[in-house]
Amino acid sequence: MPTRARLHVEWRDDPIEGWAQLSSHGAIVIRHWFSRATCERWTTGTYSGKAVWTADFGDDQFSLGRAFYTHLEQDRSEAYFKDAAASDARVERHAPGLQAAMQDLAASFVGGRVRGRRGWCGPGIHVFPAGGHVASHGGVTHFDTEGLTRHHIARRAPAITLVAMLQPPASQGGLRVWGVMYDGRDAATDEDLAARSSTVAYEVGDVVVIDSYRLHQIQPFPGNRDRVSATVHLAEVDDGHWESWF
Repeated sequence: MPTRARLHVEWRDDPIEGWAQLSSHGAIVIRHWFSRATCERWTTGTYSGKAVWTADFGDDQFSLGRAFYTHLEQDRSEAYFKDAAASDARVERHAPGLQAAMQDLAASFVGGRVRGRRGWCGPGIHVFPAGGHVASHGGVTHFDTEGLTRHHIARRAPAITLVAMLQPPASQGGLRVWGVMYDGRDAATDEDLAARSSTVAYEVGDVVVIDSYRLHQIQPFPGNRDRVSATVHLAEVDDGHWESWF
């Protein structure tokens, strides 16, 4: 059974100096960073672009813009890189301003310079359908290390993930984070899952930031409302210089 001790989550109103605090927290939540109107506009735009969504894992989930980890796990990396520029154009067409806003927020959080990773897709949007596999069973328990180089991981160089909630499900569907960090194994053990953890329940416009080396999982959710969120991954490639991708 999971321990009763909970992993600390910090709730704050701005991203300034957030990076300095992340190492001692399971997650940092920036409350209502994006306005409800902005989130509704991007969500509406996402649905208007449904015809160009990328379907993954047998329609278990979809994205506006291509996500690297889904392509890697489905042996479709070639399609990801060939379509990177067009992927960014689709996101900008249907959710104008989202990529730049996520980049600006990331730069404020890390207090450094953030540039898009050359040849990779920029920030994008995930759609987890109501009644689908993730809604019923939760997402895969994982670390966000798929886009990191072996050298980066070996040095344990900083890497973070930012997730903005554009449309939460009717209830539940939060992000569970564990006090477990990546040690070279991709799969979580029973001991890992019994470690202390917390589930972050975030609202429209909230942004959750986690260390990419931290074990986490999307929780199941009932109801008939899809879970829609924007994501960007970051890796520090030099002192104060970061690269981003989706």
